[in-house]
Amino acid sequence: MPYLKIQTNQTVNPGEAKALISKASKLVATELGKPEKYVMVALSPPVPMVFAGTDAPTAYLELKSIGLPSSRTGDLSQALCTLIENELAIRKERVYIEFADAPRAMWGWNGSTF
Repeated sequence: MPYLKIQTNQTVNPGEAKALISKASKLVATELGKPEKYVMVALSPPVPMVFAGTDAPTAYLELKSIGLPSSRTGDLSQALCTLIENELAIRKERVYIEFADAPRAMWGWNGSTF
């Protein structure tokens, strides 16, 4: 049920992309205490982006999950920013993250909802 979408203005080669989404999937599962079998991670192709008036390397992440506690967003922000910095060499201060708690009835899977 957790879904992480990663957008960046940087080109990521296929090998690095696969490693990034695999690490991100494990990180989200661990940080949220949810089975990785329900985690989905997507890495968008490079998107033209400007942050703070410059097109220097930047990233925008969206993390949605059922029961996403606001008490965990600080730790999640630290973990995700560190991942992006380590994997894509994008400084933490150039990353925005949107967190969203999805109501069970608004999250579909396997022909039903949670």
